[in-house]
Amino acid sequence: MFILFIFILSACSHASFKSESKTAEKSVKGAFEEKAKKPNKKSGNIEFYVPFGYEIKDKTPNNIILKNGSKTYILFVNPKEDSSSEVVYQATIDQYKNWDAKEKFTGDERFGFLAIKQAEKNLNEVTVGVGGAKMTTQVKTSSMAEEAETMMQIVRSVQY
Repeated sequence: MFILFIFILSACSHASFKSESKTAEKSVKGAFEEKAKKPNKKSGNIEFYVPFGYEIKDKTPNNIILKNGSKTYILFVNPKEDSSSEVVYQATIDQYKNWDAKEKFTGDERFGFLAIKQAEKNLNEVTVGVGGAKMTTQVKTSSMAEEAETMMQIVRSVQY
């Protein structure tokens, strides 16, 4: 009986992909609709907001690698596309035949998106974007909503 109780308790403590992806969609949509954060970093002609704890590890004209602890994030910017463009979204969606979750957002002449692909049982590839900018990382299911919201805040702040 005790072993069964421990098994049930441990199963309940793991975040389910379905519920966490729905929470991530709501969090990302909220960040998309918020006023953009003021940029505090610059790379070439690209300005963007970087939260406390994040640092720039590498940069090329269109890609900026950010680190936060052991996590790595890739910020891609296509300056030829404005904030209402769907080109980066379509290129992202075309990478995989089946996404486990994807959502589009529109408002104030902006187009945004969230795309999630399960990489392993508790690890997910998460991509968020607005117009010609997107950010991708791999995160645990349990922290997906928080990570995706922060990523949208960064992408939403991009100016070029």
